[in-house]
Amino acid sequence: MKDTVKERLVKLQAASLEEPFCAYLYDLEGIQAQVQAMLSRLPERAGLFYAIKANPDLRIIEALLPYVAGFEVASAGELLKVREVSASVPVLFGGPGKTAAELATALRHNVAYIHVESLLELRRLIQLAEGRSEPVRILLRMNLRTSTLPETGITMGGRPTPFGLDEDLLEAALTILREEGRGRVHFSGFHFHSLSNNLNARLHAEMIEFYLRKAAMWSERYGLKLEIVNAGGGFGISYEGAPPFDWWAFTELIGASEALKELPGTKLWFEPGRYLVANHGYYAAEVIDLKSSHDQYFAVLRGGTHHHRLPASWGHNQPFEVLPAERWSHPFPRPEIRQEKVTLVGELCTPKDRMHANAAVERLRVGDIVVFQQSGAYCWTISHHDFLSHPHPQFYYLTEGNDYGDRNQVNQHRPQGCSSASNGGFAEHAAK
Repeated sequence: MKDTVKERLVKLQAASLEEPFCAYLYDLEGIQAQVQAMLSRLPERAGLFYAIKANPDLRIIEALLPYVAGFEVASAGELLKVREVSASVPVLFGGPGKTAAELATALRHNVAYIHVESLLELRRLIQLAEGRSEPVRILLRMNLRTSTLPETGITMGGRPTPFGLDEDLLEAALTILREEGRGRVHFSGFHFHSLSNNLNARLHAEMIEFYLRKAAMWSERYGLKLEIVNAGGGFGISYEGAPPFDWWAFTELIGASEALKELPGTKLWFEPGRYLVANHGYYAAEVIDLKSSHDQYFAVLRGGTHHHRLPASWGHNQPFEVLPAERWSHPFPRPEIRQEKVTLVGELCTPKDRMHANAAVERLRVGDIVVFQQSGAYCWTISHHDFLSHPHPQFYYLTEGNDYGDRNQVNQHRPQGCSSASNGGFAEHAAK
């Protein structure tokens, strides 16, 4: 964890009122630096989009705006969040259950491409596109019939799923485009997103090679102009000590891809989410009690899975660090444990509210801060925030420059008419 993150969290806790401390901190500088490093390794025809489902925080979208090729959204609500930041940045619109109203919203807000996932969706879009001066550009999302995909905990292709078109429906989709969609919908290429959180860079590159060869084969068979192959995301984050995804090895393999060389006019796009932001978010929760039960220790936190659901959802132990805090104003002894194993739990009335089981700690006291690392993706936004109606955490942002202390100061320093993240500093807002 960055020293600046540690220092800031300790200061924020010390400055907080009598309530126990609970907050997210997002390192916007770290996100920007990582994306710049990733872009420096991409092949010339490759593009990087951010899938905001991983974390749709507006300050993160603002921070990424100058660097990514655009954003991928999976709902009209996510689209409107991007448009709040920029009216013109390219947006890719995906999702397996788009309603007619959502498709109409996508057209009104000028999305760059729509990922079509069913024949019915294609027909809906053709109907909505009637009378437009320019055709709607689409990518057909394909569910491949193959058993060669890497194994991960989340798989959306190569097996029965609600995602995309089975490849044996491709000819039917192209017939609809030719007979019903001419002048309204323009086929631009294929979209593939078969799995999530893959840690094996070599296997991921082999999967991309397979995508490219499939797309080239279909292009030749059906006489298609293949402008884009969108290979989705799926680059993994290691939460429990496994070797991390090797972006440098992956991009070297992609740069040497024979299948890509055989498609000289085709762009290759990626749309990762968690890989861009997971390692640059921190969830800090103060220890409010220490208990011994049946010869096991439990640390109860101000917070828990209603703020940070990822470890409960994925069944892993979230990595953490203990930040000692010296604040203790009570006349009775301060509970503590030394050289023990402890399970970190939240404040909810459910035994499933666990963040890390049987963690070895050198020292832990009531009032110390437990900082859960790698908490930038799929943590706050997938959580059941209002279960038991506990307070929401605060949100802070690590940037370069001035130190903004509250939400009003952030808004005052944001230029009128835009949402630039260039002002910098630490900023805070109360979660809505």
